[in-house]
Amino acid sequence: MVLIFMGTLDQVHLGIYGALEKYFRSFVVFWSLPKLGWEIPILPGGYLVGSVLLINLIAAHFSRYKPGWKKLGISLIHLGVVVLLVGELLSSLFQEDYQMSITEGETKSYSESILETELVVIDASDPDKDIVLSIPEARLGDGGVIQHPSIPFTLEILAFYENANIFQKTPEAPASKYRATTGIGKNLIALERPKTGKIDERNLVTAFVTVRTKEGPLDTWMVCNAFDEPQHFDYEGRHYEISLRRKRDYHPFKITLKNFTHDRYPGTTIPKNFSSRIRLQDSVSNEDREILIYMNHPLRYRGLTFFQASFIEGDDTTSILQVVRNPSRHLPYIASTLISLGLTFQFCLHLLGFFKRRKAS
Repeated sequence: MVLIFMGTLDQVHLGIYGALEKYFRSFVVFWSLPKLGWEIPILPGGYLVGSVLLINLIAAHFSRYKPGWKKLGISLIHLGVVVLLVGELLSSLFQEDYQMSITEGETKSYSESILETELVVIDASDPDKDIVLSIPEARLGDGGVIQHPSIPFTLEILAFYENANIFQKTPEAPASKYRATTGIGKNLIALERPKTGKIDERNLVTAFVTVRTKEGPLDTWMVCNAFDEPQHFDYEGRHYEISLRRKRDYHPFKITLKNFTHDRYPGTTIPKNFSSRIRLQDSVSNEDREILIYMNHPLRYRGLTFFQASFIEGDDTTSILQVVRNPSRHLPYIASTLISLGLTFQFCLHLLGFFKRRKAS
């Protein structure tokens, strides 16, 4: 109860995602001492509490369980709670959340991560296809030099910020240790700031990357997920693009947005309902059909669930779909069914016993 109470209160400062990671998807909750930088453990985290609850439930069941059909309901209830706890653990470990922002008439075969970014270097020399080198965010945090056979140069990660303040380069702007020598960031300054987990705030993930060739350093770029367009350079007669973007998850099928509609409550700007009519094309399974996705009626296909999530204010043609991959999504339904059956069985058993005693008296 204390863990849930403190985690809920701290959402004001950390946001939903920050509170989830700190309080509920951890074994121990740490508190940072102001101005000292030390961290001291103050609470068991959600993983530890859930593990103890699970062990206690199983141990109590076997130590007190007396075989017999009269205890069948209790066994089903216990089993359902165990499945529920295990399902939440698996969801926290393996669930992946993405978004697909798509405009009417547009076709997409990928969705983008809500939280993770990637550094991409694209060989765009061939007009028919791109060769994409994707470097995950975790690798950028390690810094150092990145070398890969697909590119004839190396990438030196000078700095990586999970969140940053971006300023125009002016005489009054604060000093920065790293500077871009070319591209969009040449006239900008980036200063590291704490990462935010609030839904209404965006982390400006930023990195300074130097391209080094066998002749020496080519240039230094500032890349940021706030930049809408990739930056370009040429080397050995080939054309390259470099950018930091939201991590992409490519699908073996295509989705085309045919029509997007939304209504508002009369006299307000509050959305009432919205829906997307899409065309799903899958060359592997020869699937080609139109589907309507609307609130509480998602599309489930190839292990992915597409929810109608939102839309861009002032844009009546762009729909935002929430794309979720959760291998354990069936477990909460199974757990609820087991608990319901167990409760129903025990209730009926006790009701029958009550009637028998009443008849005997």
